Amino acid sequence: MVASRLNALLNACLPVLFAALVFGFAWEAAVAFGEVPQYVLPSPTGIIAAAVQRFPQLADGLWLTTFEALSGFAVGAAIGLALACLFLLMPPLEALLLPLVVALNTVPSIAFVPLALLWFGMGPASKIAIAALAVSFAVLLAALEGFTRTEDGQVNLLRSFGAGRLAILWRLRLPAAMPSIVTGLRIGLARSTIAVIVAEMLGAYKGIGQIVYRGTAEMDSLTVWAAILLSSAVSLALYGLLVQIDRRLVWWQ
Repeated sequence: MVASRLNALLNACLPVLFAALVFGFAWEAAVAFGEVPQYVLPSPTGIIAAAVQRFPQLADGLWLTTFEALSGFAVGAAIGLALACLFLLMPPLEALLLPLVVALNTVPSIAFVPLALLWFGMGPASKIAIAALAVSFAVLLAALEGFTRTEDGQVNLLRSFGAGRLAILWRLRLPAAMPSIVTGLRIGLARSTIAVIVAEMLGAYKGIGQIVYRGTAEMDSLTVWAAILLSSAVSLALYGLLVQIDRRLVWWQ
């Protein structure tokens, strides 16, 4: 059982690793033979060396950014799903608040960063709030779309057995909406990471965003690229974990 899971994991990772190696070799060759200045595009070997040299600083920032992104993701997903269920159970509330939610969703999350810094300070709380805001929109709209997948005949059948709104939501609408909800979670995870890094660039004491901001100000392209690639690797790993959770939750797909 364990061996089969490891084989499946290796089969899933090998194409990604192969593509990364090919891309890395092509990048190295382009820098070496194309006479590209190091401050414009450093070589992969130079970036790896810089990452090793600055690993304590990068690891500290990466840990904080990952914590903020995952915390905001969890809070935002819970808020979005709760609001979707509330809107479904109370249609007048949906008619009243959904236009406001859609209007707020058209505004980039970065626009709320100054307010978050003013309300919650320069610490992790402001980054978690921005990430939660970005995630909640994605999950809310995805869940509402998923709730429409149920057919009226299925709802009427459960009602004929005496099921109320909560029972129909739990036994029918949530399972039917799960593929859409998981899609919203995937989008939300990416939005959470982006929102946190941008918020850190605008106002934070540490984190990947601050490392990128300071590296840019100091023209330290090696540190900037190392921070970007490390954060991308962690985001890719988290996305892969979410895909595995998706396969467990939506096993019938």
